Amino acid sequence: MSDFTGKTVLITGAAGGIGTALAERFAAAGARLALVDIAAADDLAARLGADHRAFQLDLEDPVAIAETVAGIGTGMGIDVLINNAGLGVVFPAAKPDVALWDRTMRINLRAPWLMAVAALPFLKASGAGRIINLSSQAGVVAIDEHAAYGSSKAGLILLTKILALEWAPFGITTNAIAPTVVETPMALVGWSGEKGVKARQEIPVGRFARPAEIAAAAAYLASEDAGIINGETLMADGGFTIR
Repeated sequence: MSDFTGKTVLITGAAGGIGTALAERFAAAGARLALVDIAAADDLAARLGADHRAFQLDLEDPVAIAETVAGIGTGMGIDVLINNAGLGVVFPAAKPDVALWDRTMRINLRAPWLMAVAALPFLKASGAGRIINLSSQAGVVAIDEHAAYGSSKAGLILLTKILALEWAPFGITTNAIAPTVVETPMALVGWSGEKGVKARQEIPVGRFARPAEIAAAAAYLASEDAGIINGETLMADGGFTIR
């Protein structure tokens, strides 16, 4: 396990299943955490230790993003930004829900960009900043009823490449992780029963991802060992997209 002692890791969506696994992984590796979520993450911060802080933030609010990130950076610094928060609502392309489309884009694509921009001065100051964006297999291949979600995650992959290109001269690397379905409580409800059985059968390894596996991938990309990796999307999908 890499050592993140003395480094601050900012995680959005920290109160969710993947966010909690990320927080646990980086805390165990010595990092100081800024746990950001629209819901309160104070209990998680307290459980992991006195050095960690929780911040409530609505990622649809650009002004709040700028102010919250500036406060975190000024008080704690920012060495690693993990854009984990996302909205997973799906609907058929032929039955458009414009409000849900727009909200999906605001949370899944615009917010990671604005978070990264707000964190940029602090990532520069770090000297070896890291940005990790949580995309999805749905951003790489077509999946039924994923027009909005898939488009937002595909856009996040391209945004990852652009930030990687523009900000590498500052010592910052930007990469993405694209998981299959991850076994969080919410996902297991949405992918239960026959739907879940069929989905697992379509994955060569025969199962969904575990939150700890996504956290381990993020820890690698945030580490010094991954310093040469920039602008890449790590597929954590059990082979779903290799067909």
